[in-house]
Amino acid sequence: MTSNKAFEPACPLPLSTKKTIQLAHGGGGRLMQELIQDVFLKAFQNPILAPMHDGATWPVEKGTLAFTTDSYVVRPLFFPGGDIGSLAVNGTINDLAMCGAKPLYLSAGFILEEGLSLDVLQRVVHSMAEAARTANVPIVTGDTKVVDRGKGDGIFINTSGVGLVPNGVRVLPTLIQPGDAILVSGDLGSHGVAVLSVREGLTFDGNVESDSAPLHRIVADLIDSGIEIHCLRDLTRGGLASVLNELATAAKVGMTVEEPAIAVSEPVRGACELLGLDPLYVANEGRFVAMVPESQVEAALAVMHRHQAANQAAQIGIVTERDPSMVILRTVVGTHRVLDLLSGEQLPRIC
Repeated sequence: MTSNKAFEPACPLPLSTKKTIQLAHGGGGRLMQELIQDVFLKAFQNPILAPMHDGATWPVEKGTLAFTTDSYVVRPLFFPGGDIGSLAVNGTINDLAMCGAKPLYLSAGFILEEGLSLDVLQRVVHSMAEAARTANVPIVTGDTKVVDRGKGDGIFINTSGVGLVPNGVRVLPTLIQPGDAILVSGDLGSHGVAVLSVREGLTFDGNVESDSAPLHRIVADLIDSGIEIHCLRDLTRGGLASVLNELATAAKVGMTVEEPAIAVSEPVRGACELLGLDPLYVANEGRFVAMVPESQVEAALAVMHRHQAANQAAQIGIVTERDPSMVILRTVVGTHRVLDLLSGEQLPRIC
């Protein structure tokens, strides 16, 4: 039988000149190696990442290790004041900081959809690299997977982080006590409104940008200043109201917060009124709440005000023995209402 070359099956080699993500980028072959070398290693280069082992290793100082992980599925990928890449870095750094830890190292896992533009991926990765350099917290290991076209949303990112809690530092919800002051590091709702404005093609009066920022240096300064921090929590999905409810339940205490003391910018307030949203439930990515003894409020605020990301920090309330696990809001007109967890999800979702 003679061979007909024209009809012999063949598996063509993927071309490295492709400008979009191909399934072969996740297959362990040449394209995957080129993607790792040309995109990820080039952006995240550091001595711990360089050996290209299955994991990162480093010597550990004395203290308590903190470890956290989070996944980011933000749509759109880019929004005023940030993008999914810088958000993933800052968000994991902040989770470590809320444990009282000094962030040491990050990992980055990518789930890429077939057809994703390599230009978009490069932009996201460069943003992550810049955020990691700015925070001085390197990305030292990672993973990449590619899914079929239509099975993802362009790009999903998982970041994990390891940090070191200094000896003698304990920051836990169960340490919250009646009489503690409730401090918030700044105005609320900017991140949620910024993401929503791009996703829905909305224009609001005023310039609204995401508040996404690393918070670990603020926390480190509070610790170094000798402030007795009982608890810290970043105000991400679910916003201030959800976080306060979670903490009140964990500590079995009540909380009373003063609505006039809670900063919300006029553009954000106007956007929330237009969309029927409550800014107290809108996500933030560069704001946190701190519980400290009332005697240390002035000192804590002085430290926080030295940082751009916390220059509007203020006391917004007090922890009480009354109404355990309940958060009470004293409104601008002097009435009281329960600030409860949402029974469902505040729509539209923005992360």
